[in-house]
Amino acid sequence: MVRKDCSGEVGGGESGPSGSQERGRADDERDRASDQRDQAALRRDQAGQQRDRAAEDRDRAAEHRNQAAEHRDRNAEQSESRVGAGTPADALRHSALVRREAASDRGEASHDRQAGASERIEAELDRNNARADRSASARERESSSHDDLTGAYLRGAGLVELERDIARARRTEQPLVLAFVDVDGLKEVNDSRGHAAGDRMLLEVAKMLSAQLRSYDLIIRFGGDEFVCAISRLTMAEAAKRFALVNAALAEAPEPGSITIGLTELRPDDSPEHLLARADAELYRERQHGNTPPR
Repeated sequence: MVRKDCSGEVGGGESGPSGSQERGRADDERDRASDQRDQAALRRDQAGQQRDRAAEDRDRAAEHRNQAAEHRDRNAEQSESRVGAGTPADALRHSALVRREAASDRGEASHDRQAGASERIEAELDRNNARADRSASARERESSSHDDLTGAYLRGAGLVELERDIARARRTEQPLVLAFVDVDGLKEVNDSRGHAAGDRMLLEVAKMLSAQLRSYDLIIRFGGDEFVCAISRLTMAEAAKRFALVNAALAEAPEPGSITIGLTELRPDDSPEHLLARADAELYRERQHGNTPPR
């Protein structure tokens, strides 16, 4: 079996560089949009902090104005009490002016507090918008890491997850089985029945893999008709039984299909590349020995 060049991350049943390039550009656009949303969220958070500081400044200014108003009132009262009943007209006018200035200070203080409250409301709106931007960014990043058709991890993101699974298996000293899965006859289905039929077959395979594997087992859309699955804490024999169930279910599907699987187990000195290469070689061996389930 000649291995195909699957350097592009694909999302549908079509193959070839143009589809991969288009999907790659779409992923790049989603990543850029996510980065822009993250930057917008950061700017909104910074704006919220600035508004909070402005509100604190206004509150301090209001407090100073109130203190100034109280001081003016005390001065006016003291001036009036000293003069008594015979207060000259000039002293009364001065006292009235001082009280008007005190009232003006209190009015400005009230305005500052209202402005401070408005700043805090705007700051909270900035924070809410920042949270919305980050949520949208997370959704866009999730979309760019998963295949639109099957929901499986795309190749790049999936290989990052595989490295984590390998590290976890070594840390916990638990087995890890890697499966290279090839969808049998997908090109023939695309050629004879159209890409929509090929997409339905891919989707059915992905659904059956998800049904027979566990929620934490890794499923990667590795290429046009290939999946890679990482199964932790199971032996090779136990993993093989699960893939046999997948093939049994595919045989009973409205549009029957099948998969060929190459299985291998993580070794102490394996890199992700070595593990994948050995699973791929096992898949090739299965094809060579004619172990493909009947269609």
